[in-house]
Amino acid sequence: MPQPAPHDQTVRLEPEDLSDDTRPVPRDRGPLGPDGSEPAIPVPASGDRPATDPAPDAAPPASGPVADPEPEPAADATSDSPAAPAAADDEGPTQDIHFAPGQAPGQLPPPPAAEATPAMEPGTTGTPAAVPSAGSGSGGSGGGTGAGDAGVEPPRRPWWRRPAVLAPVAAVAVLAATYGVDLLVAGGEVPRNTIVAGVDIGGLSPAAAAERLEAELAPRVTADHVVVAGDVEATLSPATAGITLDVDETVEAAGDQPLNPWTRLTSLFGDRQVDPVITGEDTALAAQIDVIAEQVDRAPLDATIAVEGTSARVVEPEEGRTLDREGAAAAVTAALASGGDPATPIELPVEFTDVSVTTEEAERVLAETVTPALAAPVTVTSEDGARSVEIPESAIAASLVFTPQEDGVLAVAVDPAALQEALGEGLSEFGTPAEDARFEVSGTSVSVVPSVDGTGVDPAVLAGQLLEVLAQPEPRTVTAQLGPVEAEFSTADAEALGIREQISTFTTNFSSAASGTNIRVVAQEVDGALVRPGESFSLNGYTGPRGTAQGYVEAGVINNGAFTTAVGGGVSQFATTMFNAVFFAGLEDVYHKPHSFYISRYPAGREATVYYDSIDLKWRNDSDTGVFVDTQWTPSSLTVSFYGTKHYDIESISSNRYNLRQPVVQEKPDDGSCRPQGGSTGFDITVTRVFRDPASGAEVRREDFQTRYAAEPVIRCVPPAPEPVPPAGPEGTAPAPAPAPGARRPGRRGPG
Repeated sequence: MPQPAPHDQTVRLEPEDLSDDTRPVPRDRGPLGPDGSEPAIPVPASGDRPATDPAPDAAPPASGPVADPEPEPAADATSDSPAAPAAADDEGPTQDIHFAPGQAPGQLPPPPAAEATPAMEPGTTGTPAAVPSAGSGSGGSGGGTGAGDAGVEPPRRPWWRRPAVLAPVAAVAVLAATYGVDLLVAGGEVPRNTIVAGVDIGGLSPAAAAERLEAELAPRVTADHVVVAGDVEATLSPATAGITLDVDETVEAAGDQPLNPWTRLTSLFGDRQVDPVITGEDTALAAQIDVIAEQVDRAPLDATIAVEGTSARVVEPEEGRTLDREGAAAAVTAALASGGDPATPIELPVEFTDVSVTTEEAERVLAETVTPALAAPVTVTSEDGARSVEIPESAIAASLVFTPQEDGVLAVAVDPAALQEALGEGLSEFGTPAEDARFEVSGTSVSVVPSVDGTGVDPAVLAGQLLEVLAQPEPRTVTAQLGPVEAEFSTADAEALGIREQISTFTTNFSSAASGTNIRVVAQEVDGALVRPGESFSLNGYTGPRGTAQGYVEAGVINNGAFTTAVGGGVSQFATTMFNAVFFAGLEDVYHKPHSFYISRYPAGREATVYYDSIDLKWRNDSDTGVFVDTQWTPSSLTVSFYGTKHYDIESISSNRYNLRQPVVQEKPDDGSCRPQGGSTGFDITVTRVFRDPASGAEVRREDFQTRYAAEPVIRCVPPAPEPVPPAGPEGTAPAPAPAPGARRPGRRGPG
């Protein structure tokens, strides 16, 4: 049965009555009328409008008939509730419709022609049934509520399905997956783009990385490097300093995969620098730096004046410098760790110190004092004027000394000792000379001959007088002031040395006159030598060169295992005699060298040889008293005795000869230089020096001397081999003469 037409209870809204905030949105808008006018807005029944949408000022419905809109198809039922009527009673209140800002009702699309506005049953109240909005079919994508859904909130998606959430989550998931794959793939390798001192080991396995570092970086670390400190250039050897590349530790330091995602991401676009692990011995490196420092370090050299002969010149100053050892070690370590080219010099830090005396000050002293001082001699006269001595310019020049002062002044002085040495006996004209104390031997006893003070010119006083007149023009004269002159070695000095008895003596014999001459010369030079406590004695150092100029002659020596002659031969007998005096005095043997072959006139294992400037005899006075050396020479013997205070009784114990070696036999042509030798057996021997206390006889200690003698070869001088005779020609013919130079040897004529 047809239903009566519903009463039109819509409210007409004009566009000008709507504000931007109350204009309907497309999904809340109904269909348009046939003339394109605004559709009527259904008004819910009284009491059904939400409390949040009051409309107290709603306009009453317009009078007069209203054109019925085209009927709309019924919406698909989505619930069990019955369909609500399309409109409410005219007397009901109007509904407040909200529009999005900038949206006007005329912008809504027209509804489909087949759609109809759902109606409410007469006499019913409540919310009308949901009606699909225009253009929203059952499977549409632009779903919304119809006119009857005004004021009802449409259903929303869950928050986790919204695009604003899904897009970041998806991006994070992709990055996480990429990070995991990258970490998994590169887990067993050195991180990519890893650089160690210029060597790329990124992406290599630890073994391959170690091999590359060993081949490319390790040689650069251990190679010799040039170092420069100031103007000094030297070579530093890291290998000698114990500095090496620890390849395993370097690979381990570089091989840890970074877990920080950002670090892994940035490694795609840049290098990852890793410092190599350098190992070394600080002490060894410091030793090399100390050697370099010896070339670098120097104290400040103030400007001064150099005097050569009687000419003087200014010496330019040089600032002091010191190698910063800690800084140098750090610079070397840093340079080696960087893997730099060994040919590139390593700069070492140097600290500089300014000088006190400048060139200008030295030039002033040269002009005002030194030049006038060397211009003429100075005359020294006695107080009565009866005697005079001239100090020449050379003595003045030799005695001038220049001392820099902290305030920058170059002080000039005259050295009394240098002046006295330069004058020699020149001042002996004034007063009487002093005599030093000395030791005198009588038999086996020794005594002190007291010193005698003299009178004369005191060099210190004369030096002061000389300095006052050096800047004056010639003639220059000073008056000698006589006073007591003490001996340099006084009686008290001699007695304090404790030289009161013979502590050892030894005698050797010889038969060669030439050797005897050389033994006499060296004995005279050494006689009276005084070795104070703690001092060492060197035979070569005490005598100096032993040549013909010093009175030595040719005598027998052993050279390269054979007996021959040389200037100074026989001095070894003096060395052997002195060595035994040292041995039985209980003094310290610093160095001695036995002969290569045993010489029967010497005690086996207790003898020494010398050769100037190569083989020496050295011993030290390790006692607390002095040692006075006395020598006695005869044409056939030499005696060396030591005097002092006896500290030990010495006993010598010799072992049997062992490790015997037989001599070889050599035949040499008797060409006039061959000297036959009978030869001797070589052997080893040990001599023990036993120290005993002189008072109690108790043994204090022992000392062994082991000597090895070579077998002296047997040399036989044989007649030289006869010269070879040319072979004779055929019997009855003479040998063909030798062809003349450039001539053609005759030959047999061939067939013609």
